[in-house]
Amino acid sequence: MSRTAELRSWLITDTPASRAQARWGRMYLSWLAFRRNPLAFGGLIVALAFAVIAVIAPWLATHDPAAQNLAGRLAAPNAANWLGTDELGRDIYSRLLYGTRITLGMVVMVVVLVAPVGLIVGATAGYLGGWPDRILMRITDIFMAFPRLILALAFVAALKPGLTNAVIAIALTAWPPYARLARAETITIRNTDFVAAARIQGASTPRILVRQIMPLCLSSLIVRVTLDMSSIILTAAGLGFLGLGAQPPSPEWGSMIATGRRFILEQWWVATMPGLAIFIASLGFNLLGDGLRDVLDPKQR
Repeated sequence: MSRTAELRSWLITDTPASRAQARWGRMYLSWLAFRRNPLAFGGLIVALAFAVIAVIAPWLATHDPAAQNLAGRLAAPNAANWLGTDELGRDIYSRLLYGTRITLGMVVMVVVLVAPVGLIVGATAGYLGGWPDRILMRITDIFMAFPRLILALAFVAALKPGLTNAVIAIALTAWPPYARLARAETITIRNTDFVAAARIQGASTPRILVRQIMPLCLSSLIVRVTLDMSSIILTAAGLGFLGLGAQPPSPEWGSMIATGRRFILEQWWVATMPGLAIFIASLGFNLLGDGLRDVLDPKQR
């Protein structure tokens, strides 16, 4: 038997010899289920492609994204400028590559900020119940009562336009759904036998939350985060379009569309190319999230 066959047999065995083997086997079976979904696998490839582009953008770019060439402004796609140039003669292809860094950087920063906050708030409210639950959920309801983009606009206007403030504003509006999801998951498991056993053994409330409750909320949270990445991209692009996100000359996709909308009829490529980038990135993360939901959510099996 080859080493590959031995490894596969070790992973899919019905009688794992250790928890590590069981964990790796479960991950392998989840990967096989995910790989059987072509749309989800395509979404994974798109997401990985954008991540790689963000990392190696300086090596893929053919021009300085901020370099102006007024003699070649609004040039159609050609051999020198693969996706054409904008109103200042800047290469759109190079600006899209560097814009990937800005957009995905904003997505990562928002997720790092909101996912832990939503998980902690939701798990705490669901486990404790009573007045802590009522207070935390009423605060959550206040944030959910307003459309995300409108609330983000209000926060950015109050803070001052800029990339950092845009990330903070999006994070302040994005955490409530994660809190609601974590609370719902916690309510379903807070009275289970293993939680009661940990409580009887003298485990403190923070320990039960961290060791028993939160790990079981992660799968649903990961799915929600992946599906939410597309809306974060759209919100970031919306702020950039309105001039409240990354400021010029930063090659942010939303601001590129804003400057190119004046030329949409004659020089269509100026606004169309960043619009396509937003569309493809959003579609990729949505497909990836759908595939992860099918794999990680037991209700979908």
